[in-house]
Amino acid sequence: MAKTKTTFFCQNCGAQSPKWLGKCPSCGEWNTYVEEVVQKEEAGRGSWKQGGAKEKRASVPKRLQEINFEDQPRLITHDAELDRVLGGGIVAGSLVLIGGEPGIGKSTLMLQIALMLNQTKILYVSGEESESQIKMRAERMPLKSENCYVLSETNTQSIFQQIEVLNPDVLVIDSIQTLHSKHVESAAGSVSQVRECTAELMKFAKETGTPVFLVGHITKDGAIAGPKVLEHMVDTVLQFEGDRHLTYRILRTSKNRFGSTHELGIYEMRAEGLRPVANPSEILLTQREELLNGVAIGAMMEGNRPLLIEIQSLVSPATYGTPQRSSTGHDAKRLNMLLAVLEKRGGMRLGQQDVFLNVAGGLRVDDPALDLAVCASLISSYEDTPVPADLCFAGEVGLGGEIRAVHRIENRIAEAEKLGFKRIMVSKYAVKGMDMDKYSIKVIQVSKLEEMYQGLFS
Repeated sequence: MAKTKTTFFCQNCGAQSPKWLGKCPSCGEWNTYVEEVVQKEEAGRGSWKQGGAKEKRASVPKRLQEINFEDQPRLITHDAELDRVLGGGIVAGSLVLIGGEPGIGKSTLMLQIALMLNQTKILYVSGEESESQIKMRAERMPLKSENCYVLSETNTQSIFQQIEVLNPDVLVIDSIQTLHSKHVESAAGSVSQVRECTAELMKFAKETGTPVFLVGHITKDGAIAGPKVLEHMVDTVLQFEGDRHLTYRILRTSKNRFGSTHELGIYEMRAEGLRPVANPSEILLTQREELLNGVAIGAMMEGNRPLLIEIQSLVSPATYGTPQRSSTGHDAKRLNMLLAVLEKRGGMRLGQQDVFLNVAGGLRVDDPALDLAVCASLISSYEDTPVPADLCFAGEVGLGGEIRAVHRIENRIAEAEKLGFKRIMVSKYAVKGMDMDKYSIKVIQVSKLEEMYQGLFS
């Protein structure tokens, strides 16, 4: 009979302790240790096959030059946004974790991808919804597939039994917090269960070369629920973000062993599913019938994708003594720095002004190239004069009031030209040696805030 014992786990980071602790020595959080029953069962532990672990040849060290490497082709999902975020498609044997708020559309995205791959055998395992509920969601989508199989099960051993019979090409688990393994006696969703189930799925993915998608819950702080080791075990971590009450969703990656971590995918939520947005700049720019003060357009980069977004600001006299500084979608500390630069280097009296800044479209941005657009928006609201509609900005503002160069300036200029802008203001250091004749858009070169101010209202 297997020996059973109890162990205390930190629900925040997954640290283990033989006794209860008030403060976790690993992550520093208080009152996060919970007692869980752990059964020591070495036979077949961590193995996805029903027969348990089989004997295999021990690994031996090899010279790096002796290792044979073949660039394996990726599985294209026909979803341009997901393919871009993953780095070009699904890698064989990869373990992908996707997290997001409840109702944001994680299950819809996974089911939609399963239906898109109509030439690939997909097994969609749901521990939260019944088969009829999944069928109802699939009926709303205009996609049909003969190779999408649905299984409503939470026991990993039963799931692997069906996998050995079906032999799918792609496996989707919705969600990892609902699974439980017989090798661990704690409840589903606990630290030990999540870690054991993920280990079994990882072993299955690496041994068979089958891509596995895991849907994960998140905490109230927005982090993926479960131990932090869950994010270390998987190959790719995707975050599905956005306001449930708005139509647009953003898919970004925080970890990717097979591609860049700076790529961004944008979707529009509709009644029939998620629609990939091919040109997000058009939806992020508000169509206005008249010019408004405090509005400026900035050219930013998300990975290899240029985006033009709208910066809105409101500068008004403080009526309650202490001025307010509020920022939505933009770093508040960065805003305070730019306000100090405008007051010190630009001569603007902002000490007794309320300042509100908003990035239109619900995006959160951190590209320093938006500094110039933010400053132009603040100056426009302060002077009560609108920024010309044919002008956009791309430049970083330094503490000395200088306009610094930013990377990939050619992509930013080309995107502004494609969307019909006639002028773009950039740092003169960013375009040195560039051939300006190939652009129909006028490139305004500035080096300091005074020149930006003069060109803003000229």
